[in-house]
Formats: sequence, C-alpha cells, structure tokens
Amino acid sequence: MLNAAASGLSALPGAAESFACTQAMYRFLRNPKVALPALIEPVHDAVRGALDGGRGPVLIAHDWSMLHLGGHASKADRYQRTHKTDLGYELACALAVDAESGAPLGPLELRLRTAAGVLATRPGGAEVHAIRRDEVIDVMRASRAWGLGRELIHVIDREADSVWHYRLWDESGHRFLVRVDDARVVRWKGQERRLPEVADALWSEPDAGVVEAAEPIEYKGAAARLQVAETHVVLFRPARRTIDGRQKSIAGTPLRLRLIVGRVVGADGETLARWMLLSNAPSRYDALTVTRWYYWRWRIESYFKLLKSAGQQVEEWEQESGEAIARRLVIAGMACVTAWSLQRDPRPAAAAMRRVLIRLSGRQMRHEVESTAPALLAGLEKLLAVLDLLEHYDPDELRRLARSTLPALFNSA
Repeated sequence: MLNAAASGLSALPGAAESFACTQAMYRFLRNPKVALPALIEPVHDAVRGALDGGRGPVLIAHDWSMLHLGGHASKADRYQRTHKTDLGYELACALAVDAESGAPLGPLELRLRTAAGVLATRPGGAEVHAIRRDEVIDVMRASRAWGLGRELIHVIDREADSVWHYRLWDESGHRFLVRVDDARVVRWKGQERRLPEVADALWSEPDAGVVEAAEPIEYKGAAARLQVAETHVVLFRPARRTIDGRQKSIAGTPLRLRLIVGRVVGADGETLARWMLLSNAPSRYDALTVTRWYYWRWRIESYFKLLKSAGQQVEEWEQESGEAIARRLVIAGMACVTAWSLQRDPRPAAAAMRRVLIRLSGRQMRHEVESTAPALLAGLEKLLAVLDLLEHYDPDELRRLARSTLPALFNSA
C-alpha cells in the first residue's frame, strides 16, 4: 500500500507468499476487464453509507494535481502539460466532504489525463477539455447519478472564477461556491464596483450582517478569529470565452449571487487573510456556514498529499501505463476511505484500533491530536503485514527466533 517501490500490497492475511500477492496485484492492474466505473463503486457505497440517516448538504470539492513523473521514461503515455520536462499524468478529483463536520468521505470521481486521453471512473468516460473549469459541468451532471440523497454544493478554488461558467451552472440547476478573483467588476446597490471595494465597504454596512465565529480558528499555527459579512451582487458584464483560438464576448442574463467575505483576524486586530466567495447556495445556509464550507475545501489538497508525499507515494509507482496507474489510484482511494472512516468512528473499539495503528506506525502525534490519516495508513500497512505473519508463525516461535538470532536486540525481552 505505502511502499513506493512495490507494485501493490506486499502482503495480505491468508496469502501464501508476499510474491504471490504482488503478482496478483500486477495481473489485476493490467487486466483490461477491470473497468474503472465498476472499481469506484465500493467508494460510492462507502460514501452513501456514511451519509445514511443524516441531513444537510454534501460538499463536492473539485481540484486538479499533476503527478510528476519526469524520471519514468518507461511510461510512454505521459502527458506534457507545459514545458518538455513537465511530464506525468494530471489527476482530477471530485471529493465528497461532510458539510457539517468537514470530514472527508471519499473520492467519487477520478480522472487521469494521459497523452492518449482521459481515463475516468465516470460511466461513458470523460472528454478532453482545453480548460480545466470546462470539465466541472460534466462532473456536476454525473453527480446526479451518484445517489447520495443530499443537496450537492460544488466547491472550487479561484481557477473556476468565470462568468460564463457561473451562468451555465446556475441555469443547469447546480449549486456552487467559488473563490473569486480580485479584478472582477459587479453591480452593487445600483453601481458598478470592483469586488475588493465592495468587500472593504461591507464591514461598515449595517445590513451586511457581520458576524464572528464563536470558536477561534488556527491560521499558520496561531489562534485567530474568523469574521464574515455578506451582500448580494449582480454579474452583468458579457463573459469572455475562447472560441476557435480567439477571445469573444458572450452576452448573458444578469446573474444575482451571494458575495460572502471572510477574513482571518490576528490577536492584534490585523487582517491576516481574506476570501471573497460567490455562491448561489440558498439563503437558509448562513454566511458563516458557507465560509466554513470553503475552508473545508482544503480537504482535497490533503487527499492529494496522502496520495503523494504523505502516504501512498504515487509519484514513485512503477506501473508503466496510465491505465494501471488509474486502477491503482482507485485502490489507493479505498485505503484513504478506510482511514477516514476509522478516524470518525466514535465507538470505543475504533478508538482502540486507532491507538494500535498509531503505535504500529511509529509516528508521533502533536499534543491533543489523537490520530492523522497518514499515520493510520502507515499503521494499517504494518498491521496487514503482522496479520500475514501470524498466519504462518506462532507468537512464541517468533520470540524464540528473535532471542536466538538477534540477542543484541532482544536479550532483555
């Protein structure tokens, strides 16, 4: 699971040999009959199970991450994103996040761009788009078939800031929350204003509903306060869209959206950060709630970190094709779902298992941090290896072997 040089899991309980397990994973990842849409279904089932019986919306966080594979010349289908050494596969994900707690639930769609096209877990596949944000409407449409039984709020960072797309998404009945660019001009209270000017004015507006979160938040390792304000603005200008290689203006119906401004204030009253968010989320969700939704968008960045440097080490995988990498990515996603599920399980037995996995991982937790997903994944890999070992050796036999062959380490045992 976590061994960067391995083809897959190095050992599973009940397998005759770790080599047999590796060979089985190798054949599985190369099997053309293993379809990505079928492979992602257990993740969908897990997310639906986590949501069962609850209320409220589900956040769908969208993001992209380049898997840098410049040194993997054997992967002949690597995608060149910009310059000639920017080689690898571009991974896109739609991650379900619990809107009440901010807990990540699971990747509901994965798309891997290769030189040959896009490999997707979506039934019917996915198109190749020149602009990332053009992909979002396809995911939004596909999300209606996921059967989550909740209202979906699609949360995206600044690269999705586009009047044309806002209008498209709104007309199609999709709810969205996007961080907006500072340069945008809107109509506010009958006047054309730049968004930063509107944001600055809100803090003295009596009807902006300025509120402060009851609990402090952490910002760059220090305690800070989160304040929010809200108003409505109208996007009235023509959209800019590249058609046949040329920028063209496309007129559209004026779109009224919620502008929610969140700012992080330090102990000395200084503004440390500010977010300007545009959303068509219903007014029953207050501004503070919506701002927290955007804050939780970083869960998808943590997911990419789990896949890369903090867990699965995807950029070291030895599979030689995008097809095999895509299949293994889905399996890695299932491992993340397992760790996240264990993290939020309130049962005493789950707490005991978390302690076991942390101990096996050898990781040190910060004060008041019970567990982290990377540590649970590291512990889970070792637990599987231990369980496999116990299938073949008695614990007393292991102790005798250790004492007789490694006396310097075990002479006090």
